[in-house]
Amino acid sequence: MAETDQALPPSDQLAAMNLTDTVEKHAFSDRVLIRSIVGRPDGGAGLAGQRVRAGGWVKTGREQGKGTFAFLELNDGSCPANLQVIVDAGLAVLSKLVATGTCVVVDGILKVPPEGTRQKIELRVEKVVSVGEVDPAKYPIPKTKLTLEFLRDHLHLRARTNTIAAIARIRNALAFATHSFFQEHNFLYVHTPILTTSDCEGAGEMFQVTTLISESEKLEKELIKNPPPSEVDIEAARQVVSERGEAVKQLKAAKASKSEITASVAELNKAKENLSKLEERSKLKPGIPKKDGKIDYTQDFFARQAFLTVSGQLQVETYACAVSNVYTFGPTFRAEHSHTSRHLAEFWMVEPEIAFADLQDDMNCAEAYVKYMCNWLLDKCLDDMLFMAKSYDKGCIDRLRMVASIPFVRISYTEAVELLEEAVRGGKKFENEVKWGIDLASEHERYLTEVKFQKPVIVYNYPKGIKAFYMRLNDDLKTVAAMDVLVPKVGELIGGSQREERYEVIRERILEVGLPLEPYEWYLDLRRYGTVKHCGFGLGFERMILFATGIENIRDVIPFPRYPGRADL
Repeated sequence: MAETDQALPPSDQLAAMNLTDTVEKHAFSDRVLIRSIVGRPDGGAGLAGQRVRAGGWVKTGREQGKGTFAFLELNDGSCPANLQVIVDAGLAVLSKLVATGTCVVVDGILKVPPEGTRQKIELRVEKVVSVGEVDPAKYPIPKTKLTLEFLRDHLHLRARTNTIAAIARIRNALAFATHSFFQEHNFLYVHTPILTTSDCEGAGEMFQVTTLISESEKLEKELIKNPPPSEVDIEAARQVVSERGEAVKQLKAAKASKSEITASVAELNKAKENLSKLEERSKLKPGIPKKDGKIDYTQDFFARQAFLTVSGQLQVETYACAVSNVYTFGPTFRAEHSHTSRHLAEFWMVEPEIAFADLQDDMNCAEAYVKYMCNWLLDKCLDDMLFMAKSYDKGCIDRLRMVASIPFVRISYTEAVELLEEAVRGGKKFENEVKWGIDLASEHERYLTEVKFQKPVIVYNYPKGIKAFYMRLNDDLKTVAAMDVLVPKVGELIGGSQREERYEVIRERILEVGLPLEPYEWYLDLRRYGTVKHCGFGLGFERMILFATGIENIRDVIPFPRYPGRADL
């Protein structure tokens, strides 16, 4: 440190220092990330002697030495590890610092703690810059171990817990990995609409978007405040129009001046306008507008039924059939009244589409993508994964390493059913019947990945009766070129297919499954004009987090879970 700095008080020395030369300072804050201290290979010991400003929330705090100083475990969310901070009583009222949840910003000097302690570095505070106090009697997230179920009732505070913060960092890493993988392979990121008039999966499970209800309620209130005109009111207005019209006639017959006639015509037009408004207003009826006994959606915001999307696939295909390799990554919605640990009403999907590619290419891309994400977590998020292994699933890191390093098994649907039937004959009991034609249940998928092969499995060529109309019909006319990637812990992680590019075949399939052609004319145009072989898949992002972390309930791996009866915040 320069001699001129020696004469400055500690807080001013901190301001004068260029922290970027010593320890990483946040680019847009006057503090150092705790991760840049304790996340070093030496645990921060090599930074001893450096002055830093740190900020975070107290995980645990305790007064020591008969109240002469306090130990604080500080965490700012940048990593799972805490920074131990020591504050002398002369710097602050210690009782206001030690409560779990308190936010503090402090200046101090990093020092190596005495031998035999767990920490490799600690911060001796020279100045307490600010304190965000907590009333321990009211704070709902104490330092005691809390269940994940309990934390769902405190969504706005649960990110302060070690588990939810770790999941947030893992989720962030997987999102970054997703974009990195597709960008590295020359895919274009396309934003598909949240609001859609396309029915990709079946309207029965879609959330409807409408302004008819709010407009109806607004009209009802307005009609109570200003009742519609009666027939007497309208008749009176008609009489005024008649009288004004007669007045104009008389003036013209009497050859009155132009200004008189003009003024009288203006009165007539005003009376006609008033009558028109009254007649229009008399037609207003409370309630949702109907036509022929059905809701009249032509009166709705989009002049037709609209929904929250269940998939961006159909829309993103339009770009695949123009710029070749694309992907969309965003929220999707399902109005399914399910309370299982695997279902959400709002969840995120990663959906790539590849032009000039077939089912084999689709499987190759899906496998490479899953492996890429596993390696990304092992390389860039290992501290959080170690926390998950210690706290929830001791096998999660081994599972990531296994998936990242070995080829996926690939078997046809028919072969999968035969293996399951063989297991049943050997005494294995499944809750769901096994026979050709069924949609494989989660227990079937997990048997194949966790028991039979003990590795990821890709099942392909499914019966057409259990798959969507847009999947390419195989030559046997019984199966389609579909594939599912099954992984240990969660079962199906990815579902995809080669898309049907033949116009006549897909047109017939739409009719075969009982859908109207009109809403899909634009989709058929992709086959009418310059059709191309293409494929794609969808990965349920939350399922990938379940697979990676070993967390049991999907409601705990999305920041703000939506499910039947709950949409907090």
